[in-house]
Amino acid sequence: MALRLARRRSALETAPTASGSAALSLQRNTMRRNELKAPGPDPLRPEARLRWRDHFTLSENVLHVPGMHREHDGLRIAHLSDIHVGQATSAVRIRRAVAEVNAREPDVIFLTGDYVTHSPKPLPRVIELLAGFTRPVFAVLGNHDHWVDAHYLRTGFERLGYTVLQNEHRVVQVRGAPLTVLGIDDGRTHRDDVEATFRGAPESGTRLVLTHTPPTVEKLPENGNLVQFSGHTHGGQFVVRGLTEAIFRRAGQPYIQGHYHVRGNQLYVNMGLGFGFGGPYLRRGTYPEVAFFTLRHAETASAH
Repeated sequence: MALRLARRRSALETAPTASGSAALSLQRNTMRRNELKAPGPDPLRPEARLRWRDHFTLSENVLHVPGMHREHDGLRIAHLSDIHVGQATSAVRIRRAVAEVNAREPDVIFLTGDYVTHSPKPLPRVIELLAGFTRPVFAVLGNHDHWVDAHYLRTGFERLGYTVLQNEHRVVQVRGAPLTVLGIDDGRTHRDDVEATFRGAPESGTRLVLTHTPPTVEKLPENGNLVQFSGHTHGGQFVVRGLTEAIFRRAGQPYIQGHYHVRGNQLYVNMGLGFGFGGPYLRRGTYPEVAFFTLRHAETASAH
């Protein structure tokens, strides 16, 4: 049965992202920009009209997953990646993203790495700005985190009660059924160990993979009905149709943004919350993103 991705278009303003690999049948993503005025008091800029750099986009995605527990039909996930705390990313944007996630009350929250860029100075701000999630949080680290201070970030997140996974997995009860979250460490810095991550993990049921770099999907067990959540690419950062895809393929990054099917598994590449919109790292054809997912059992798709 062919897997498919359904998108729910928001009633508010939408803007299309650049398409991914045509060979992998990537559907065009639909995004909406947040309202121009904050819906309530903002802890960092109360009653202030938002600047362009404070905006981000929301994507709503429905993933049909064969083999997952039926109790997880309708399970909700929030996914943030590549936050890059520091001068390149608005602190207001980050806090508003946290507030938006909490307001939508997902079952679980996934963070997929690169919380800093090059300097260790923003490290305390990472923990401060990403504090306050009200649902269970699972996180992995990215290449920039390892280059700056992976130990600081892991211990900081753990003090907040978040689960950080480095080539390990956790099985948690969600909606009355076990959910397996597998966190593979960063492939860009060659710290990924898929075998160690899957060792002792359930071989069926709802299994969701977190890892920073998208090409790790090619190392997953084939036809495993797995869903991998990644970031790293910033959606291509500065998209020039045809050229960007060619450059990324040459660099070993054929998965740039959105949804893919790879070797019997699914992959979603988040465009990342950081950079762009007034920062020193420009974006073109890609937007800071917070992604939401609703899981549906594959037979639910067949019935409709």
